[in-house]
Order: sequence, then C-alpha cells, then structure tokens
Amino acid sequence: MKAFYPRKQVINSSKGEQVVAELRMRIISQAIEPETVLSENQLAKEFQVSRSPIREALKVLSSENIVRPERMGAVVIGISEKDIEEIYDVRLMMESFTFQRLLDMDNASLINDLEKVVEMMKIAIKYKDVDQFSFLDMEFHETIIRSINHHYIAMLWTNLKPVMECLVLLSMRYRMQEDENDFERIIENHRLIVESIKNKDANLVNNAFYKNFNDVQNRVERLWSDDERMKIVRESIESK
Repeated sequence: MKAFYPRKQVINSSKGEQVVAELRMRIISQAIEPETVLSENQLAKEFQVSRSPIREALKVLSSENIVRPERMGAVVIGISEKDIEEIYDVRLMMESFTFQRLLDMDNASLINDLEKVVEMMKIAIKYKDVDQFSFLDMEFHETIIRSINHHYIAMLWTNLKPVMECLVLLSMRYRMQEDENDFERIIENHRLIVESIKNKDANLVNNAFYKNFNDVQNRVERLWSDDERMKIVRESIESK
C-alpha cells in the first residue's frame, strides 16, 4: 500500500494515529474523493488492523469536519477552497498576534532555535527531502507561536496543525515538481523573519511575515483550484 503521508513521521505512533494521518492525507490530496463511503471493515482490511483503530481514526477526521460519520464507517466531505481560506484566516490571526507579542519579549533563545531550524531546512533541500523541509517549515512557525506561552493560541494551533500540515506537504511537493529553485526564496523569507524578530523592528516584522504568509496562502489556494496541479502532486507521490 503506497503511503501518501510520510511513514517515518508516524513510525512511533499508535495504529490509530498512523491510520488517521494516512487517511487525512489521502482525503486532502483528493486521492479519496468527496462522497466516497469509507467502510470500517474495508479500511481494517486495507490497513491490516482491527476495527478499533479505524473507528478512532474516523472519529478524529469527523472532528476535523473532513468526513461525516455513518453506521459502520463514514462519508468523505473533503476540504474546499473556502475551508482553506478560513484556515489561513485563523493562522493569520494567530501569527500576527504572536509577532506583536514578540516585540516586547526577550527573544534570544527563540532566535537561536529558529536559526537552527533554518539551517536544517537548507540541508533538507540540499538533499531534496521536500517532506522533511515541510515538517521543518511547520516546526519553525510552531516554535514562534509556542514561544509566547499563550495557552489558548497554542490550543488553536494544535487543532489546526494536522490539516495545515497536509496542505503544506502537498504544496511543497508541488513546488519541488514545478520549480526546485524556489526553495531558496522560501528559506530567505524565513531568514528575514528571524532577522526581524532579532531587531524587534515592527515594520520589518510585518513585511517579513506577510511576505511569507501571503506567498504560502496564495500557492496553496492556486494548487487546490487546479485539478491538473493536484494530479501532478498525487502522481509524484504514487511514483515514489
């Protein structure tokens, strides 16, 4: 069975967590189309697990509103362009709030952590490991958000992270197919964010943040509005 979600990322996870990660990725990549009926028995056979992890996975996906529970299974809802727009609206609010808080904080430790992540992002692209790059991109932004120790902002991030992670993975996989050199610009955007936090320059913070944020959102939305691009991403996964 071809894995759409990187197996190394869930190797130490429970069976239920592995199943939910894989199903979420298949649904968001449109490998499983909306209105598809997901049977507990069929999924248990495909993933070679009991029905318990399958029920656990479908319950999580239902809470994310990408499947609708039904007797002995679920029906795929999928994710729409409006859903993506709203996810990025919330992400914009979270990260904008966080950046404003950082202007009044001692950020030495944060800057050190972010610089390490950027260096690891460079290594990932050097070896064309786009999936690792995607996870590092998520780690970069999560590190910033958690640095302000805001419990409810952290809760929002945790709730949105699984779906955002899939969006980023698929978007970055497409970029690798479309223009490998574009990753240098992405890394430079992240370096500018680190520099703006270091200098506590409100204008530089806003410029660096919005430059990166608008780029990510626009790329994701263009990908989801183009069936051919989504097909390219799915085929690149299936050919690995």
